[in-house]
Amino acid sequence: MLGIKHVFKTLSLATVTLFASTTIVTSDATAAGLLTPVHNQYQPLSIKSHDVTVTIHDSLAITQIDQVFANTNNQTLEAIYSFPVPEDAALGGFTYWINGVAVEGEVVKKDTAETIYQSQKTQGKSAAVAERDAYKTFDVKVYPVQPNDSVKIQLVYFQQQKVDSGIGRYVYPLGDGGVDDTKNSFWSRNETVDERFSFKLDLRSSYPIDGMRVPNQQAAQILNTGDKDWGVSLDNSGGLANASQAFDTQTSNAESEHVVNTATQPFTLDKDIVVYWRQVPNLPGSVDLISYKGADKKQGTFMLTITPGDDLKPVLGQRDWVFIIDKSGSMSGKFATLVEGVRQGLMRLPAGDRFRVITFNDHAQDVSNGYQPTTQESITHVLNVLEQGGVSGGTNLYAGLKKGLLSLDADRTSAIMLVTDGVANVGVKEKKRFLALLDKHDVRLFSFVMGNSANRPLLEGMTARSHGFYASISNSDDIMGKIQLATDKLGYQSLRDIDIDISGVKVTDLTSIDMPSIYRGQQISLLGHYYGEGKAKLTLSGLIGDEKVSYKTIVNFSQHSDIYPELARLWAYSKIKSLEALSDYLGNDSDSEQAITDLSMAYSIVTKQTSLLVVEDEVFKQHGIEQVNKLRRGIEKKAASARKANTRPLNHRADKQQPMYNKSRPSSGGGGGSVSAVMVLLLLSIIAIRRRSTIGY
Repeated sequence: MLGIKHVFKTLSLATVTLFASTTIVTSDATAAGLLTPVHNQYQPLSIKSHDVTVTIHDSLAITQIDQVFANTNNQTLEAIYSFPVPEDAALGGFTYWINGVAVEGEVVKKDTAETIYQSQKTQGKSAAVAERDAYKTFDVKVYPVQPNDSVKIQLVYFQQQKVDSGIGRYVYPLGDGGVDDTKNSFWSRNETVDERFSFKLDLRSSYPIDGMRVPNQQAAQILNTGDKDWGVSLDNSGGLANASQAFDTQTSNAESEHVVNTATQPFTLDKDIVVYWRQVPNLPGSVDLISYKGADKKQGTFMLTITPGDDLKPVLGQRDWVFIIDKSGSMSGKFATLVEGVRQGLMRLPAGDRFRVITFNDHAQDVSNGYQPTTQESITHVLNVLEQGGVSGGTNLYAGLKKGLLSLDADRTSAIMLVTDGVANVGVKEKKRFLALLDKHDVRLFSFVMGNSANRPLLEGMTARSHGFYASISNSDDIMGKIQLATDKLGYQSLRDIDIDISGVKVTDLTSIDMPSIYRGQQISLLGHYYGEGKAKLTLSGLIGDEKVSYKTIVNFSQHSDIYPELARLWAYSKIKSLEALSDYLGNDSDSEQAITDLSMAYSIVTKQTSLLVVEDEVFKQHGIEQVNKLRRGIEKKAASARKANTRPLNHRADKQQPMYNKSRPSSGGGGGSVSAVMVLLLLSIIAIRRRSTIGY
């Protein structure tokens, strides 16, 4: 039995983290690419080709990146490639072609990998290593790249995919957040693909899709071979597909394949590629189950996805508004636009509401001198003062948050919005201190993390501790659509004090629910191990307001299933993430570090303690490194080929015979085109609501 109990809190705090872009459509200051020391004496290596292949089967996404690096110099060089850590990505595949032969990387301890890599490099032998730089980037080193020659590598990572209010979203991160000053000051970055760039995504869904779009990529072709099979194709051949409108259900193959071919153009790896799709409306609330259990194996791995029906009621109420705004130097270039967005948002508030504005850089300051009425005169005066202050200094996130929380009026309903770049570099930086601050004020945190290289461990930890929810926003996102989803959630009740029970089949090692409260349109996802086979009773219970609710169904666990071996890695990644979060809060200890290392090496996943190492087979043998990932990747590739060959529509729904919900799942109409990042403020200022306990929200 899995019991997950949560005490719901009463204060909402909306957090929007902004990174290095003035608007959503601008490039990041830095991006994915090859790194070269700033004061080097040779020509930088070039990216000859960059090919991305994404396959999504309902809740499982697999991303494969094939690259060729070229050296135009007359000396042997080392290639160093860096790219942002994708959200919740388990990096488990790393292949380096040595003398024309593909060699699969193996996960070993980080210091061991570096020692072997440097030894091979000193001897002039082939080696490569992939490692994780905290929460910021994955970094890849490859040696040697011979004069006037090239090398080929392949990276593969796995992610759990979710649908929110009927909207699916995949992000291929390229734009770096620009928050790592040390790296950016030492390295220059070549982010241009000189010859071939391609991005192909294949989506197969158990539920009908009625539209797909790729914001800010006019050359993207939307491919539709059935209501459950969609795809995207994008390259730099000069082709131009008709730009599809937001979830345009009228887009046909003829329209999407209208292409004008010209010469290949260089492609810059400076903007994320974001793909949206929308399920048809009025789909039922449901339970989906996929599993993997090898032949003659007692233990299997499963992923259970619950999409609740629309049982949550809307809530209303007046409020105070507190804006906590980052005015550090990192906000340069977007602060004026930010102020204008706040101005427009405040102008939309009803009479009787009040607002307060607090800024922070090295220190925090109340620029509004307390609460002000939402009149045009007051708004204009306060925001003129705000705008004239300019930006400078560091980011004392703790000071800004503390002052904002202390300003709350306990007798009024309040909304708080924190706008920051997400990286605390002045004052208090320890995660434990932030969590303790939130505990004191009984805060419910809604965290919208924008851009890459964010301090996700801090922001996710704050969100989980405060029983809110967390959503990442790419700099290439359709912000209007994202905010519409948030508006729907915060305008409705939530399901809290959640308890899930699975009986009839033995299940163990369940991952925790990744959100302490479930909001309108969100899915609940669990990973775990199971033994045996057959029917199991699934019960989900909790509170909506003060009302106890319970949902039940029967699901079937397979005796043998070889379709999704990647689930084993996703389960291990989820466990590792939980252990890392605990270590971030309590501090590192030998037991937790060893547990993370053991899981990482057993399931071949890169962590802060481990790396993927590629050397010739003989070198693996010399160092006593078993090639377990080679075997695992072989199983995964075989399963992927079988899935590709199977043309039958997916059907992972597990509660069709006994539906868990009577009502349809919530759906959204999507959003308009891309807008400036400050639209986040415009719309979030309407939705982050502090509800008194008497409302039962």
